[in-house]
Amino acid sequence: MNVHEQDSFREFVETRSSALLKTAVLLCGGDRHAGEDLLQNALVKAAGRWQRIDEPEAYVRRILYRQQVSRWRLKWPRRELAVAEPPERAESGDGTSAAELRIVMRGALAKLTARQRTVLVLRYFEDLPEAEVAAVLGCSVGTVRSTTHRSLARLRGLAPELAHLDRSDAADRPASSDFSPMEVSP
Repeated sequence: MNVHEQDSFREFVETRSSALLKTAVLLCGGDRHAGEDLLQNALVKAAGRWQRIDEPEAYVRRILYRQQVSRWRLKWPRRELAVAEPPERAESGDGTSAAELRIVMRGALAKLTARQRTVLVLRYFEDLPEAEVAAVLGCSVGTVRSTTHRSLARLRGLAPELAHLDRSDAADRPASSDFSPMEVSP
């Protein structure tokens, strides 16, 4: 890698790493350390091919997805351990704060399988259509649909406290900043 390519790569990492890290953390079920490892591995792979990459962010995101798919296909999968429980909800007011909702959602996502979590992240956080998710994961559109349906059902079962959210709450929030599959009908 020449000096110009190094500068280009360094600039990319500085400007896009926080957005890529959010995706990586979601793919890892809210485990920030695992997300950082996932992103770091993806960036190392991208650095080796940097001069041949036309769309760097798309390339790195595809590496993230494929590495996550590879993790769930391992013969001996690593078990995720919950390290903390969501705090007790205060009985005050009419709703839950955004921070509490994120904690509950992260805890519920961590309890999904890696495949379920990956499909939900690609469909609702990355906002990819079913056909594109199927292409990224190397499966059929029907598999994406059924996995999405089962994943949302399981997520609703794991986090019933989020059931009070309705579409009017969703309209008040920006779509790109919140990942809330609880509001989506399968």
